[in-house]
Amino acid sequence: MLERIKYILKNKYYLTSILFLIWMLFLDPNDIITQVRHLVRLNNINQDKEYYQEEIEKINKDLMELNSNKKQLEKFARENYLMKKDNEDIFIIVKEGEK
Repeated sequence: MLERIKYILKNKYYLTSILFLIWMLFLDPNDIITQVRHLVRLNNINQDKEYYQEEIEKINKDLMELNSNKKQLEKFARENYLMKKDNEDIFIIVKEGEK
């Protein structure tokens, strides 16, 4: 076993190959650790992309519905923007712990 290690260390091709592998795996700017970090970041970005695409689809659906239905538009304005008619009063009831 010891003789084999000595042979590998004395052989310039083996030694060069080992040094090359060490360089590529740990010392290069594009080493394995960096590649794994990039893959994790890419997966997170793809998940965010899917989430935002779903949200865009929901918003577009709501927009189409609001543009086509006056009653739905009025309900949306009243609930989200607290709009009212001139002859109405609005009372907002907030439960304890909510803001």
